[in-house]
Amino acid sequence: MAAQAILEEAKTVIANLLIGLREGLEAALVVGILIAYVRKTNRTHLLPKIWAGIACAVIISLAFGAFLTFGPNGLTFEAQEAIGGGLSIIAVGFVTWMIFWMAANSRSLSKDLSSRLDTVQESTWGVVLLAALSVGREGLETALFIWAASQAAGSGSHALLGALTGILIAIVLAWLLMRGALKLNLSKFFTWTGAFLIFVAAGVLAYGVHDLQEAAILPGLNSLAFDVSETIPPSSFIGTLLKGVFNFSPATTWLEALVWLLYVAIVLTFFIRSYRVRNRRSVAVATA
Repeated sequence: MAAQAILEEAKTVIANLLIGLREGLEAALVVGILIAYVRKTNRTHLLPKIWAGIACAVIISLAFGAFLTFGPNGLTFEAQEAIGGGLSIIAVGFVTWMIFWMAANSRSLSKDLSSRLDTVQESTWGVVLLAALSVGREGLETALFIWAASQAAGSGSHALLGALTGILIAIVLAWLLMRGALKLNLSKFFTWTGAFLIFVAAGVLAYGVHDLQEAAILPGLNSLAFDVSETIPPSSFIGTLLKGVFNFSPATTWLEALVWLLYVAIVLTFFIRSYRVRNRRSVAVATA
């Protein structure tokens, strides 16, 4: 039992480490690009404003994560399930948008940020707001999605440990990239991690639907599409692995299964299509 518990904790840590790594690398790259640009253009007087915006974003993200963790505790079970299910679905929406946005803009991220900084450089609040929004968007998305994934996996502190570890690794990687000590194809990195997150998000979405079923907002709680608890016990190695990484439930309702299948089929299809379009454009540009 002790070994099984350790295994379950390890899977949760790894899954959230990957989420923290991906989201943390996005935020760290944004910070690195902003700082490198102001230094390159001899506008280091903007650095305190940028750091002030980053500090605001971090504080707001931490406060949001604390609210998600401790806010609903005093509510009834149905209210907690309703809030948890709703926030899980919102988290999936944000993450889905982020997956496609980062895949499409990873190559032009530096140019876009530099252009925006040029526009607001004369305004103190404009620079602070640019840094806060650029980093805060990633922070809020990370807090919401990690909270939702942790709720689905039934974990707390271990999910936070994994996410923080991933964020720290991301900061180190971003620093090495900016220093030129590490070469990383960011387009491929965000493509592969985006594909992985689609399946993670599908599990979170299905769990959110299950929460809404338990809150009696959606029907079909007792209508099971399948129950493989005997074949894949939740406490088994495979059950723990699937639950910790993809939030798989051995006893799944028809509505959960339908939502999972539709999400993966639709989002993955558009993701692969957008990847092929970007590749064709890259080949065309290279050929020209």
